Amino acid sequence: MRLLRTRWDRHVAVVLLYLTCCAQAFYLPGLAPVNFCPVDSELCKSKIEVFVNRLNSLESVIPYEYHYFDFCTVSETEENDKSPVENLGQVVFGERIRPSPYKMEFLKKDGRTCIPVCTKSYDGSKPESLQKLAVLKNGMSLNYHHHWIVDNMPVTWCFFAEKNEQYCDTGFPMGCYIDKDKVPREACGLIPEAYREADTYYVFNHVELVVSYHSGKETDWGSQLGESGRIISIKVEPRSFAYSDPKKPNCADTEAPMKIPGRALRSGETINVTYSYSYKFEEKNDVKWSSRWDYILESMPHTNIQWFSILNSLVIVLFLSGMVAMILLRTLHKDIARYNQIDSGEDAQEEFGWKLVHGDCFRPPRKGMLLSVFVGSGVQVLSMSVITLAFACLGFLSPANRGALMTCAIVLYVCLGTPAGYVSARIYKSFGGEKWKSNVILTSMLCPGVVFGVFFVMNLILWAEKSSAAVPFSTLVALLAMWFGVSVPLTFVGAYFGFRKRTIEHPVRTNQIPRQIPDQSVYTQAAPGVIMGGVLPFGCIFIQLFFILNSIWSSQMYYMFGFLFLVFIILMITCSETTILLCYFHLCSEDYRWWWRSFLTSGFTAFYLFLYCVHYFFTKLNIEGFASSFLYFGYTFIMVFLFFLLTGTIGFAACFWFVRKIYSVVKVD
Repeated sequence: MRLLRTRWDRHVAVVLLYLTCCAQAFYLPGLAPVNFCPVDSELCKSKIEVFVNRLNSLESVIPYEYHYFDFCTVSETEENDKSPVENLGQVVFGERIRPSPYKMEFLKKDGRTCIPVCTKSYDGSKPESLQKLAVLKNGMSLNYHHHWIVDNMPVTWCFFAEKNEQYCDTGFPMGCYIDKDKVPREACGLIPEAYREADTYYVFNHVELVVSYHSGKETDWGSQLGESGRIISIKVEPRSFAYSDPKKPNCADTEAPMKIPGRALRSGETINVTYSYSYKFEEKNDVKWSSRWDYILESMPHTNIQWFSILNSLVIVLFLSGMVAMILLRTLHKDIARYNQIDSGEDAQEEFGWKLVHGDCFRPPRKGMLLSVFVGSGVQVLSMSVITLAFACLGFLSPANRGALMTCAIVLYVCLGTPAGYVSARIYKSFGGEKWKSNVILTSMLCPGVVFGVFFVMNLILWAEKSSAAVPFSTLVALLAMWFGVSVPLTFVGAYFGFRKRTIEHPVRTNQIPRQIPDQSVYTQAAPGVIMGGVLPFGCIFIQLFFILNSIWSSQMYYMFGFLFLVFIILMITCSETTILLCYFHLCSEDYRWWWRSFLTSGFTAFYLFLYCVHYFFTKLNIEGFASSFLYFGYTFIMVFLFFLLTGTIGFAACFWFVRKIYSVVKVD
């Protein structure tokens, strides 16, 4: 209510709320409840749609669509009619949500313990059939997982992990492969030990769905609907059965599992895999609809965070940053007071320190064009990150709103070309640059071109692997249109206003003849300072980085945006103070080359980020194959490059303000 300070704002808010409540077509996925009842009506529906998403694995970066593994699918007409429209973020992330042949009706039982879906036959004398079976086996050997969606909720598979703690995964395995040389996975625990054989595949061809719902009884919304409810959770229990009669499957526990030999099928040998399912409903009124995501987020491994250790790290970082700032301000205050008390020029020459390089500290650096381009692109990434995190903290980019995070980031990056062009032009003009056309073109093309180039190469590999993560050609054209049709013109607009502004006036004049830089000690040289400068900022983020990498590569949901925003603020403060401190030491040693050093000092945090990603690859993931490894490091390169621009720009801006500030408060003859 603090935002509604004027009557006009109140009236606008009331109108918007009224239109939102009255418009039945207005729906935000995961934010508006859907009512279910046994009979269809205008206020509720009886049919519960089950959607299937891509399949992925911890042992492969390459996801695949549902039909790639020859599972049961719907007709092409039904798929085209019922497939939800995917946003830009979902397409880029490789999500492919399609309708499935699994049907449910609210509070209605089919009457059969096993509802047959379809039967897939594999003949050893047909090459096409052998190829489909090989794809199915490969998926089970790499532990690919299904990802189903019901009422915008992920279908979860709950099992007991280490220390007998229940863990609910947002996907469930498509099968189990027992390798005599490896320890069986969690999925193989669903196969009775009496039936386990080495070098054998067990496909989970049956699923038991348990739909929990919050009854509408004794509720305001349920009083108008009668017998109704809202879905709270959907849990699945995968099973493997070798049915003797595919038309009348029996889900009795005495049925042997559906096994596929590891060897190739002989000519004339056939295998029939019948897929089936069953479902039931459970009333669960102790959980509200608004809290239905809690059991997923709370039970995920490693999300039960050791808050004490994380807060302890944050306190240490804040304490070190405060000490750095206090020491720097006290020392600097004494220097300024001593310099301002000097009356004669001879005394000034006997002094040493940062005042002696006042005539060279604003001398344009080498490769000033490239530096200005990096800073402009870094401003674009920084603005995008701050706004995206702000929206995420407000709840607009929750896990229920699929693809919203990536869509928001891409759209913001494209629309923030104006500040990038403006800052780049202002910095380049302060260097005395005159090639304004080259500056604008490089600002709009260099960094986005590097990211798009790497992304395009990885997309070619995904196309070759027939992966669902391969971005369609039409989406690539749309991304190029956004780049050249929106981002580039906005960059030109920002650069136009930046070059029209007066050149930034520095507090001191630059000498015509450069001052000779004395020999530097080991700790005041450029390389050691840059290497040490990234350690403290990386210490702020490495714990949070673990959860971010888990959400990207381990299919876990990330929802701690408030904590991430706090860590991001601490990262900005730490980058700024570390860069300022090292810049002050270098100026005191009469080394005035601070332009590039300020950018690289905090930007070197990205190098430690890369090392951590390499460590994560070898210790936490079991990725196999050249294509998957190349894709992992390709995406890592994009993330590290953008982080380099982000942190480098923060350090450059802080150091630029600091140098201008200290030379503006001293008396310079």
